[in-house]
Amino acid sequence: MKKLLAITVICLLAIGMLAGCGSQETAKKTTQLILATGGTAGTYYPLGGAMAQIFNTKVPNVNVTAQSTGASVENLRLVNKKEAELAIVQNDMMDYAYNGKEAFKEKLPNIRGIAILYPEIIQIVVGADSGINSIADFKGKRIGVGAPGSGTEANTRQLLDVYGLDYKVMNPHYLSFAECADRFKDKQIDGFIFTAGIPNSAVQEIASQHSIKLVSIPDDMIAKLVQKYPFLTAFTIPANTYKGQTEPVKTVAVQATLIVNPDVKEDIVYNITKALFENQADLAKAHAKGKELSLEKAVKGMSIPLHPGAAKYYKEKGIIK
Repeated sequence: MKKLLAITVICLLAIGMLAGCGSQETAKKTTQLILATGGTAGTYYPLGGAMAQIFNTKVPNVNVTAQSTGASVENLRLVNKKEAELAIVQNDMMDYAYNGKEAFKEKLPNIRGIAILYPEIIQIVVGADSGINSIADFKGKRIGVGAPGSGTEANTRQLLDVYGLDYKVMNPHYLSFAECADRFKDKQIDGFIFTAGIPNSAVQEIASQHSIKLVSIPDDMIAKLVQKYPFLTAFTIPANTYKGQTEPVKTVAVQATLIVNPDVKEDIVYNITKALFENQADLAKAHAKGKELSLEKAVKGMSIPLHPGAAKYYKEKGIIK
């Protein structure tokens, strides 16, 4: 009897040890991922938070944390160095980074595409009494041009370029979007440029308290922009997007894009891509930009290689061959 009891105890201990090892092994299988987003006043941060929540509930053995950052340029560098595994970026900055242009003195090879998310519209907000009716009227004006090295700041220079202007003819203020909004409210700048989805809540708030107008870009200048910078597309901001904006406003747009470090496993990226599109309704409930996600447009404007996991999903859906 004692011998049988001893054997039973040993067996139970062995089973316990194996169970413990199994639970530890399961814990080890949970992959921790950082999703780099943007400033808290913009679109990337709340949208990234909503995406992270979907990934955490729909993708097995993954924990995604949305992190506030300086947006596109910083995000690209973070993913390239694997200090973040995922990021939301503008597709123009993505193209520059991969090819070593603009703010990127060296190529950033360690970035791969997952999906085009939604158009990001270049919006030019000025005071109604600023005397600014065109980009040509920026001369001598105090304009928020975006944070140094940001996607917005690059877009500002692209706009000025086709008008034959540069920062020397104006008083540029290198500010983040949140800083631009605060300075504009305090009348410390005459206007500002920012690149984001519409409607933007911060601009809606400004428009509810101040008289503003959005500057339209004429067709001939849009044609020049699109020809010189092929990642830009023509876009019209519908009338009444913001208070006091009674007419449609013509401008250009880039695309918000989800990218990933190539070292993230194929099955994880496949499941992330699948979760993104198969739970679009939940994403749309959490953030308005989720409504603009389109499987048919998922790779349009994607100028860098797709991650194999994303490519696998798109092949299954007939989006790519």
